[in-house]
Amino acid sequence: MLFYPQEKIALFVDGANLYGAAKGLQFDIDYKRLLELFARKGLLVRAFYYTALAEEQEFSPLRPLIDWLDYNGFTVVTKPLKEYTDAQGRRRVKGNMDIELAIDVMEMSERIDHVVIFSGDGDFRKLVEAVQRRGKRVSVCSTIRTQPPMVADELRRQADNFIELEELKPMIMREGGQRTTPHFQNHLETA
Repeated sequence: MLFYPQEKIALFVDGANLYGAAKGLQFDIDYKRLLELFARKGLLVRAFYYTALAEEQEFSPLRPLIDWLDYNGFTVVTKPLKEYTDAQGRRRVKGNMDIELAIDVMEMSERIDHVVIFSGDGDFRKLVEAVQRRGKRVSVCSTIRTQPPMVADELRRQADNFIELEELKPMIMREGGQRTTPHFQNHLETA
């Protein structure tokens, strides 16, 4: 990973995409360790986490993670899942967070030097290009080591730096059981 110590960095985590990539590599992410890793790479200004939530459920399996992230250094961005019926009459849900992530990247790019996107979604290629035109560096973190690969080739080619998620595994993997997680606020600077 190519980072400079004086760089202002912001992380943008596409929660569903990162979860799928880590699951494909058969590990769970320890988000405290993830923040610590990037806080050592430069000046970590902000870390965003994007996910859609089912509103009608009394309890979501995502809720404990969302609450922990919210209290421990992440800016959590959520929206309700939308339910629809497909052409075959099957009930489906969708919760795409691409536009929220893209807007936040563009707004934050005025205050940071290096954007790190945790997603392999090819829809972000144009976003990466736009941020690069503003003179910012962009790293994309996903994996090519799953079948099929979780990162779109066009996104990987556009990024200044591709970070293979499997190579981060030893540094960000969640170890068995619950971990004690002290607050992380002191490592983040307000942008």
